[in-house]
Amino acid sequence: MAIFLNENSKVIVQGMTGSEGQKHTRRMIASGTSIVGGVNPKKAGQEIDFDGTAVPVFGSVAEAMEKTGADVSVVFVPPAGTKGAVVEAVDAGMPLVVVITEGVPVHDTAELFAYAQAKGTTRVIGPNCPGLISPGKSNAGIIPADISKGGRVGLVSKSGTLTYQMMYELRDFGFSSAVGIGGDPIIGTTHIDCLQAFQDDPETDAIVMIGEIGGDAEERAAAYIKDNVTKPVVGYVAGFTAPEGKTMGHAGAIVSGSSGTAQAKKEALEAAGVRVGKTPSETAQLMREILQNL
Repeated sequence: MAIFLNENSKVIVQGMTGSEGQKHTRRMIASGTSIVGGVNPKKAGQEIDFDGTAVPVFGSVAEAMEKTGADVSVVFVPPAGTKGAVVEAVDAGMPLVVVITEGVPVHDTAELFAYAQAKGTTRVIGPNCPGLISPGKSNAGIIPADISKGGRVGLVSKSGTLTYQMMYELRDFGFSSAVGIGGDPIIGTTHIDCLQAFQDDPETDAIVMIGEIGGDAEERAAAYIKDNVTKPVVGYVAGFTAPEGKTMGHAGAIVSGSSGTAQAKKEALEAAGVRVGKTPSETAQLMREILQNL
């Protein structure tokens, strides 16, 4: 098993012909992802060669889905065009859209997510995220494929770099899936969505949840864990030393008074029975102890 992405997933890349799209499409193919097409209306009918793998370019998401059976789209479209690209994918009925693009205006994200919810057929991950990987099966986004292997740990994280670090630290145990949900103020798929999916996945035995300062997503996740998750969860909250009132890294990582602090999130998670590490390495060690006793 895995969540949202598996060895049968057929992936297209919106923005594949751009420099970032080409670079990461090449990496995804090298890691075993089934890339079946790209989308660029201006280059429809062409093929792009990726080290011997020829990938066709389609004029629209709908055409790409019709011709290839694609069920995942990874978006590498510049910020100004991201909303339009996601709306196009939603209109085509694409089941999963992974938005890697950074710097998408928050009102655009709010509109595209509301549009996807209203249609009810598309899961959006991101924006401003590294995507997701089910090691050894498929990789949709920019997560390095060679830092870990398949296993029985589920990982959901707001931070891209901390996703990579946690996967590397627990590489001997491996992951069913790792999902980078992004750290913008408004995102599609949340911690709770991933926690629910990992809870329902028979091949995930334990879950690592990485959050960060700002907002109340981690507190809401803690309440969800308390009521709905029976598998062991270990957590880490980035930003214990962040000064109040200053945006740190992600657009959503801002603390106002005691609201959104790492300490408040840590306390909420611990009250729900989640063991919380003070550093990523300590968090990995907590998970290691749990896995050795399972």
